[in-house]
Amino acid sequence: MTAAGPAELVFVPLGGAGEIGMNLNLYGYGPPDRQRWLMVDLGITFGAGSAPGVDVILPDPTFIAERCDALDGILLTHAREDHLGAVPYLWPRLGVPVYGTAFTLAVLARKLAEVGLDGAVPLVEVPQGGRIAIGPFDLELVGMTHSIPESNAVVIRTPAGTVVHTGDWKLDPEPVVGHVSDEEKLRRVGDEGVLALVCDSTNVFEAGKSGSEGDLLPALSEIIGGCVQRVAVTCFATNIARLETIARAAAANGRDVVLAGRSFRRITEAARETGYLGDIPAFIDEAECGYLPRDRVVVVCTGSQGEPRAALSRIAAGDHPNVDLESGDTVIFSSRVIPGNEIAVGRVQDDLIRRGVEIVTWRDAQVHVSGHPARDELAAMYRLVRPSVCVPVHGTLHHMDEQARFARACQVPAAVVAENGSVARLAPGTAEVAGQVPSGRLSLEGGRVVPMDGDLVRGRIRALYNGHAVATVVLGADGTLSAEPQVSSVGVVEAGEEGVEAEVRAAIRSAVDGLPRKSYGDDDTVREAVRIAVRRAFRDHIGKRPRTEVHLVRV
Repeated sequence: MTAAGPAELVFVPLGGAGEIGMNLNLYGYGPPDRQRWLMVDLGITFGAGSAPGVDVILPDPTFIAERCDALDGILLTHAREDHLGAVPYLWPRLGVPVYGTAFTLAVLARKLAEVGLDGAVPLVEVPQGGRIAIGPFDLELVGMTHSIPESNAVVIRTPAGTVVHTGDWKLDPEPVVGHVSDEEKLRRVGDEGVLALVCDSTNVFEAGKSGSEGDLLPALSEIIGGCVQRVAVTCFATNIARLETIARAAAANGRDVVLAGRSFRRITEAARETGYLGDIPAFIDEAECGYLPRDRVVVVCTGSQGEPRAALSRIAAGDHPNVDLESGDTVIFSSRVIPGNEIAVGRVQDDLIRRGVEIVTWRDAQVHVSGHPARDELAAMYRLVRPSVCVPVHGTLHHMDEQARFARACQVPAAVVAENGSVARLAPGTAEVAGQVPSGRLSLEGGRVVPMDGDLVRGRIRALYNGHAVATVVLGADGTLSAEPQVSSVGVVEAGEEGVEAEVRAAIRSAVDGLPRKSYGDDDTVREAVRIAVRRAFRDHIGKRPRTEVHLVRV
């Protein structure tokens, strides 16, 4: 029996490192063959239209699901979808307690109830700023300002060293909702000594500071005051601070606020339940929107990133059941576009322009400030925490590489860039990427979760670009055709091109007639010969190879 190696502290991102969104972070501590694990966040991202029918994308947790007996818990830093949205769909594969603050768990509980897990998941409330042990990890929350209440950095103490995992954060002197970032606690943690800072990279290319939520109220009030008809404002549903700012700007102009989008209703219920939005009047349900004068309403709607099923996309397309926009109305995009969503957002804005709707974005007026730190705030974090190594996350590889450069320029001794699937060994020894584990993406398909690179999604993508064809072949007992082959297709043949399908039927007949007699009885051989013949015939006549299925009938 060999002795176990020395205890190691490792960081393994399975989501959110090399992309913005879909965060899944793992910390492992112990000898390599007996490590215990902690998961920090388990979020989703949204489809950007590259895969048809894929609206929600989740990280693949297979690596840790196969070790779930060594996983001690899931700690959620805050309640944004990209940090907790995957819990309802992936928790059954993990089966461990979920830890978070009151507001975060209130949001999660509503999402769990929607998928039939109400009361099934052990939810453990951690007080804001509280300290708790999960397995070998001594954890302490540090309240940070973000666009949602109760966002937290996490101090992770182990015998091998201390890690500060920032979550999403900024330094905002006037956050509107929630408290300012607890810089004094961060300084005290830095005094203790910090091995690694695992840090948000979203705005690393932005100079200066991210701006204060408190600065938006005058600008939004002025813009809404200058509108004579219906006003819609789109932002992230979880941006409670922005929702309060919009509500105050609407009230200043004698307008009521209508919420459009189920996620807004869910998040505001959780906010009021946990003590937020207490002095904001009740919002009006979207079903009542049509009864209100157009010049006395502000509609707050989901869909700032062009999500196809969100309220704004449906409104822009003219198929929302309760809310409409027309010429002379105004839509304020109170958000920035997440990299990768530019085409989807542009499509929604084009639809609005066709309706004569005026669009206001952050490029036109001060209607948005980010919830993530710009360069001055990153430098301040380095000074507070004083880590030995910076590990950038929450960004594309370009963002992460730039933060590594910036951290070193700010006198952080070292930086390690670890994309999804990397095993970053933080201790003992020099921090480095020491290996790789499986990582990937899953798609939410109705009530099931399927791999993004599986047959279902890949087949749908192939059909999108090349169309889909079905050939039906009837063979008699002697292996010869008993009926004329039938061909049907979707997205392949234009009306009036019936001759193409006639050529395909001829190719099928030729393929079947050309089979060796010993092959007639082998269904797989017959199907493959027909499939190849169909694809080749379509290629020869129209330059496309559609995804092809063969129905073989024997009589």
